[in-house]
Amino acid sequence: MTHPMKHLPIPSSDISKEIIRRRDMRDEFTFTIDPADAKDFDDALSFRVQDDETFLVGVHIADVSHYVRPGDEIDKEAYNRGTSIYYVDHVAPMLPEELCNDLCSLRPNEDKLCMSIIFTMDATARVLKYKVCRTVIRSNYRLNYDEVWAAIEGTDTSLFQDVELSTAITQLNNLAKQLRQARMAAGALDVEQDEVRFRLDEHGHPTDIYFEQSNDAHHLIEEFMLLANRTIATEMGRRGHEFVYRVHDKPDHEKLDKVAAFQRKMGERVLPSVIEMLTIRAMAKAVYSTKNIGHYGLAFDYYTHFTSPIRRYPDLMVHRLVAQHILGERTHYNGEARDMEEACVHCSEMEQNAQMEERESVKTMQAIWMRDHMDEEFTGTIVNVTDFGVFVQLDGNRCEGLIHITDLAGDDYLLHDEKNYRLISERTGKTFTLGDRLKVTVSRADVERHQIDFKPAEEL
Repeated sequence: MTHPMKHLPIPSSDISKEIIRRRDMRDEFTFTIDPADAKDFDDALSFRVQDDETFLVGVHIADVSHYVRPGDEIDKEAYNRGTSIYYVDHVAPMLPEELCNDLCSLRPNEDKLCMSIIFTMDATARVLKYKVCRTVIRSNYRLNYDEVWAAIEGTDTSLFQDVELSTAITQLNNLAKQLRQARMAAGALDVEQDEVRFRLDEHGHPTDIYFEQSNDAHHLIEEFMLLANRTIATEMGRRGHEFVYRVHDKPDHEKLDKVAAFQRKMGERVLPSVIEMLTIRAMAKAVYSTKNIGHYGLAFDYYTHFTSPIRRYPDLMVHRLVAQHILGERTHYNGEARDMEEACVHCSEMEQNAQMEERESVKTMQAIWMRDHMDEEFTGTIVNVTDFGVFVQLDGNRCEGLIHITDLAGDDYLLHDEKNYRLISERTGKTFTLGDRLKVTVSRADVERHQIDFKPAEEL
């Protein structure tokens, strides 16, 4: 688990002199959309219909690079951490809270410094031109995904009583849908998975498990962040300077062929979610690198991370490179004393460590929840087959646990057919195959090891 943030000197909050050096966009209609419980708002959108019926769309990203300079104490700590870690019950931030939740957070009705990309777009979501610049903004609204989704769907249109907000969200949603459609047509993968969330009581004990599903409110923000990231990467790639790319290699074709063969063999017996899961497992991991190979999953030739410098160190590096090479601020950027490819490897490792920590945090909470439901019967799907048993994911809460091979076999012997993702009874020929449905009960919920064991709830 990440060590506590040590006390670090916090930069001045006085931005009065800095404002006059920036493009002033405080009069542009601007808003943020984040989870309801978020505190670090690092991106905002502005929107205006222009006289020629084109749209001026601003993607505004918290200007962390103004406050955190290469080599200072906060920068060293942020680099060491690499990323914020989002545990179920708390956040281990990359930056001191005074920065991520206050100075840099794009809170409404406050003047905030940003690194922005201002797009001029037509009604077909075509980018006619863009401008990268340092700005000062003043957000009009702090919105959350649920209320924006309700407004888009028409289930609660109270937000749209503000005509300017109604116009902005409606038009941006239309543009986002077209951007998304174009991505998919270019071969981008749609592998969105619902995220597991917990309701906790005052003691941090889980009382419920639910899922956060992506919808048009999420896609609205996502598409404009993708557009900003892609635009910056393409511009830097065109200029030919060393840069921090977000790359995603092509998948292992042998693994994909194996998945396809399994799907053909099983036909409609196998759930689409199982095939999606196997496909994701066959994918390479996205990483940071100075060597651009494109991003296979997004179907982009150039891609980077620019839009979350509050919680990801590579984004902060990218902001500094943009300042140096696109904005021409030679004195602001000191060239990074560290080797850039080495920094990319470090940040990729820290990201993977954070993802592992976050998964373990979820598993711990699931084990606590299952410990409270030991006597109940559940239905689930086999999501992994090994030589020591099968892993079953439960319906409704996505808790995953192992049925050990001894609990499956009884006095029989099970053979592991790895090629076909199954265990086979040597005596009867009965199989336990990926995607099979089983009824189970909980035999053990080990919170410290965040492990859950199941046993069959019916005779096999």
